[in-house]
Amino acid sequence: MGDPEFPPQEPLGSQEDQDTLDVQAMRSNLMGWPQAAENQEMYQPEEAQLGTPQYLSPNVSFPAGYQPQPFQEEGDAQLPLSTNLMMQQLQQGQGTFFQHLDSTYQDPRQGFPSSSALYSGEEARFEGAQQGPYMQEDPAYPFLSGDMGYVPFNMDLPEPEPRELAVQNAKAYLLQTSINSHLSLYEHLVNVLTKILNQRPENPLSMLEWLNRTAQAEWFHPKLDTLRDDPEMQPTYEMAERQRALFVRGGQGEGEQEMEEEVGDTAVPNVMEMAFYFEQAGVGLSSDESFRIFMALKQLVEQQPIHTCRFWGKILGLSRSYLVAEVEFREGEEEGEEEEVEEVVEGGEPLEPRDEEEGEEDEEKAADAIPKPTWKPPPVIPREESRSGTNKYLYFVCNEPGRAWTRLPHVTPLQIVQARKIKKFFTGYLDAPVVSFPPFPGNEANYLRAQIARISAATHISPLGFYQFGEEEGDEEEEGGAGRESFEENPDFEGIPVLELVDSMANWVHHVQHILPQGRCSWVNPMQKMEEEEELGEEEEKADEGIEEVEQEIGPPLLTPLSEDAEILHMSPWTARLSCSLCPQYSVAVVRSNLWPGAYTYATGKKFENIYIGWGHKYSPDNFNPPLPAPIQQEYPSGPDVMEMSDPTVEEEQALKAAQEQALAAAEEEEEDEEEEEEEDLED
Repeated sequence: MGDPEFPPQEPLGSQEDQDTLDVQAMRSNLMGWPQAAENQEMYQPEEAQLGTPQYLSPNVSFPAGYQPQPFQEEGDAQLPLSTNLMMQQLQQGQGTFFQHLDSTYQDPRQGFPSSSALYSGEEARFEGAQQGPYMQEDPAYPFLSGDMGYVPFNMDLPEPEPRELAVQNAKAYLLQTSINSHLSLYEHLVNVLTKILNQRPENPLSMLEWLNRTAQAEWFHPKLDTLRDDPEMQPTYEMAERQRALFVRGGQGEGEQEMEEEVGDTAVPNVMEMAFYFEQAGVGLSSDESFRIFMALKQLVEQQPIHTCRFWGKILGLSRSYLVAEVEFREGEEEGEEEEVEEVVEGGEPLEPRDEEEGEEDEEKAADAIPKPTWKPPPVIPREESRSGTNKYLYFVCNEPGRAWTRLPHVTPLQIVQARKIKKFFTGYLDAPVVSFPPFPGNEANYLRAQIARISAATHISPLGFYQFGEEEGDEEEEGGAGRESFEENPDFEGIPVLELVDSMANWVHHVQHILPQGRCSWVNPMQKMEEEEELGEEEEKADEGIEEVEQEIGPPLLTPLSEDAEILHMSPWTARLSCSLCPQYSVAVVRSNLWPGAYTYATGKKFENIYIGWGHKYSPDNFNPPLPAPIQQEYPSGPDVMEMSDPTVEEEQALKAAQEQALAAAEEEEEDEEEEEEEDLED
């Protein structure tokens, strides 16, 4: 079976099996095999399937004392027995097949063919074909040796090649899971390729990106319920829907009448013309935004009883910005929402009425009452009335064209005074608190209104002669010293050449009243109201002696030229230039405020306009430093009544005790004498 001369052994039990045994017996010169009962079953073949070659088991062991005979080459004539003789002896029952083999082989260890020799013939015969249960690729094949039963079986696999190691490392890298989706790239690629092979698209390369997205979406499992959530509207889409209402014209049935009314006088300002001139000056907003603001102002005029309307400007914020409209209501119209100003003490609480019962209790404890402080809070400055001073105009704001306009409250003097001491960025939300030191009395809406009043008073200018005072007022001045408060347009104004407007700042004037340090445009004596209240009480008359008179504040009058404005560290507060120096005859005069960056004014012929686009901060040559806290108040005045005394000595205590005893004894003697005198008087 192992030599090339031997054909492969087939299962026994047929005529072919008998012929095979005869050939093997002839070639092996198997004669006179001694009987060995203990080894008769050693070569009993097992039942095998047809067509399956049988091989020697690697666990076969031979008894000691066996001597194998040398193998005869094919074609050798020295064959002791023929096939017929072998078969006759077996048929007559003269021994068994193994007994004949036993007589032939005397020493089993000499010349026995090894397993490698047995397999060499099979390897040559079945080369390039499958070889049954043992294959050339079998890991155990190279380790088979001649001594099958005594050599240990080693199954150590060889080290992988560098290419195989690189493939393993690459696969391990692709199997790393993602932190966000807990999915590896290897799994994702498998899913994508599976989709492509299942769907068989015509052009898979063009659909690769789409298949990639769908494969990722299938692995995503949102933690939602079975009901679908309402789709969220994008901010840009929501804003477009809001602004769409600006371009819808109401009352289409009365088109001709509305056209006639719109052609006539209207309170809507010509924002597009203003944007055209400011665009030449290099400032302003885009044409698209300017047109949307124009439509938003038109909507405001339709909703409110407005007599005049003007686009004041845009104040930038951290989150959102403010579009500001300056309006004036028609006379006789209720402005509504009048604010009730509570007289609140700075840093204190409003006074509350006292009950009569509490007053009686206080009288009983008057002896032990704590001394009242002599400090009095400063008087509350009343705000100016509507249509005058800082509250001459009303202001509406919105964040974007198309959103609802919100009316700002009137400003108070205290808010203007505190706004001068702080510097805050706007957030874009009117109800946001203003956290600052010193504390600001109000929210962002009040702070925005205070900054609008300050910017308007400092930066709203006009060419000299455009406005004039009315004839009714004449040269009279009010008690406050602010002069005349109202003016009117000059119908005879013909305009100032552009070059003259740029050369001299005396051709520009302020047409908004100056705000005094008190926080008002017209000064009010704060002590006058206090004196009237104190005259009602008699006990508080002595407190008036320490009150000092307040000096009256006087500011520059209306229509004061810009040339009289104070400089800022040797820097002019205004800068004038031409919109185009190459064509001065077609240019406009542009004036920029250096005190409030973002404030601009243009003038050409009989037209001029003011605008502010900035953060609402005043220029400061030095970095902004918040004010320091107020100085600590002084202690109560020191005197002998409140000064701490040193402890007395023992002698002083004894002397004091003796003096007290003597005084007590003297007092008792006097009482006894008085009692005796009273008794004598009664007896008489």
